[in-house]
Amino acid sequence: MKKSIFTLLALLFAGANAQNISQKQISKIAFGSCNGQNNPQLIWNEIIKDKPELFIFLGDNIYGDTKDMSLLKQKYDLLGSKEGYRKLKENTKVIATWDDHDYGVNDGGKEYSKKEESKKIFLDFFDESQNSERRSRPGIYTSYYYEQNGKKLQIIVLDTRTFRDKLRLARIPNSCKGEYAKCLSKRKTMLGDAQWAWLEEELKKPADLRLIASSTQFLVDFNGWEAWINMPHERERFLKLIEKTKANGVFFISGDVHYSEYSKWKRDSLYPIYDFTSSGLTHGHSCAGGNKHRIYEPFMKANYGLITINWDGDKPSFKTEIKDESGKTQITHSVLFSEIKF
Repeated sequence: MKKSIFTLLALLFAGANAQNISQKQISKIAFGSCNGQNNPQLIWNEIIKDKPELFIFLGDNIYGDTKDMSLLKQKYDLLGSKEGYRKLKENTKVIATWDDHDYGVNDGGKEYSKKEESKKIFLDFFDESQNSERRSRPGIYTSYYYEQNGKKLQIIVLDTRTFRDKLRLARIPNSCKGEYAKCLSKRKTMLGDAQWAWLEEELKKPADLRLIASSTQFLVDFNGWEAWINMPHERERFLKLIEKTKANGVFFISGDVHYSEYSKWKRDSLYPIYDFTSSGLTHGHSCAGGNKHRIYEPFMKANYGLITINWDGDKPSFKTEIKDESGKTQITHSVLFSEIKF
């Protein structure tokens, strides 16, 4: 059977990912989302104290919400001028995906008319090289691969905006519930064919730990807000793809919701899947939506996520923490590598 054009394109660009392969070991990763550029940026100093080798922006890195690209750039420049963020960049590699507000429109998807112009501003701000595959193909999805002494860390950065079909509206008269209904049409997509084909090839690569950076929550139970569950067939497709590729070490990190929580789901055909949500960096929310997969009470104030990896010993593991603006740990959970493998 001939490969589809989307699979061939994904394979063609796979070689370009070589720029994201590094012979170094990463042991500490911070991440976060929902950063109001006009708000006090208090949290960067605490993140810097933790000395992460990487910081991952999970979207809503600024609040742009405009079709005026000069205004969008000004808002990014405001973030870039913040002393705490400048110091973070001096000491830590920053990588990023986007969500709706830095993409340019609230809850937006592929219909947004300025996505290419917005993409250029995004890539320029985050110092993406001019020969990056992100600049030469639609969307901003990419991956990073770190290997040292036989230990392999893969970071898969998804784009859940550029190719996503419109969500299905459903008005729910409750302030803690969103306005969307599940979309049951399997013709609707979160990632688009080319990104799905690329993702399958990424999951075939060997890795001990595989962080999946998604701007919206992957495991959250349906509550009407934006999340993968709004297109349940797409979430199921992802889980089936993990099973098909026998990809060990999958662990989701996500943002978007203006609170932090930890979700876990286990089914017979797959090891436990986790979704570790951190949001927001500058502000919280008054209430959390329902989530049957939640394993801790959500933290509702400004926060960031921290992952500390112990590569050594008989039982390699990683510790995950949610920390507040003062650096105090509010949620913590440790996972053995052996727990998330076939």
